Amino acid sequence: MKALVYDNYTSDDDFSKILKIKDIPEPIPKQNEVVFKVKCASLNYDDIWGMRGKPLAVPLPHISGTDAAGEVIAIGEDVKNIKIGDRVVSHGNMSCRVCKLCTSGREYDCKKRKIWGFETGPLWGGYCEVTHLPEVNVVKIPDNVTYESAAAASMTLLTSWHMLVGRAKIQPGQLVLVMGGSSGVGNYGIQIAKLFGCTVIATASPDKLNQLLELGADYAVDHRKEDWHKEVRDIAKKIIKPFGDSSGIDVIFEHIGGSHWNKELTLLKYGATIVTTGATTGYDAKTDLRHIFFKGINILGSTQGTRSELEQALYWMSQGKIKSIIDSVYTFEQAAEAHTKMLTGKGLFGKILMKP
Repeated sequence: MKALVYDNYTSDDDFSKILKIKDIPEPIPKQNEVVFKVKCASLNYDDIWGMRGKPLAVPLPHISGTDAAGEVIAIGEDVKNIKIGDRVVSHGNMSCRVCKLCTSGREYDCKKRKIWGFETGPLWGGYCEVTHLPEVNVVKIPDNVTYESAAAASMTLLTSWHMLVGRAKIQPGQLVLVMGGSSGVGNYGIQIAKLFGCTVIATASPDKLNQLLELGADYAVDHRKEDWHKEVRDIAKKIIKPFGDSSGIDVIFEHIGGSHWNKELTLLKYGATIVTTGATTGYDAKTDLRHIFFKGINILGSTQGTRSELEQALYWMSQGKIKSIIDSVYTFEQAAEAHTKMLTGKGLFGKILMKP
């Protein structure tokens, strides 16, 4: 079968130098594994980290791809709930499933956890014609959800769902600020908050603000302005809160970090929550502790989520309440171009997909 492979890391982000289409053996399922023909796969930023070999030296030769959807063509003898012909999507959080953390519902905190298609290998990821996973790491795709929508949702929708529902435990009537709403996680964050009956302020660059409103955000703010947080504060003051509640942001959905961090903290009301899953503009953020202890703010870290949460999120997608926003679709032969677009973010809104 054909696969998108690299044997070396890149030091200058010239992905075309290392990405090659190669012939590799088609997988044979182990006892607990499912083999499926890949119909569609989705890009994530850890693809770029892998090709750089930083912050983690991934196994070489390497096949990236954490989010893949396809049709099952073979199963191992111990597979119980998946059959040949099923439509499945990957759940890329590979944990031991037997430790205290896993068995208490915190598989994302497992000390032996690995991200499929990033930390796995050699030659084990989603960017190939046929791939394989343990049965516990695939989820059936609802009948009215496309392969494309499922592949786009796999890690990103799961991450957003876990942030807002699993960690922040959002409630109807809350005011939610979604930072970076034009990103994959931001797109889903807006939709999840609206699903739960929240009012949403979303931020992005000025050219993407109308798209945020079309997606369901109630307000859209340009976070490239130096005083963007003042605009958010003014909006929050004008919103009439239910039950006589005080004004201010109840929950901030954060994955930007950097210079925005302290500005975000100033916007939170007393007892409010900020949940963070990344730091795309810098992780070394300085914190004004007064905003935290005076107002009793909750700071929550979040990463990925559980298999059950992915199934919940896909259910709501099947009900038409959440949709995947697809920016563009490339072939594996166009992988360097696709990853460069993700790296620069120029004109990017939603997820980038690749197909064999």
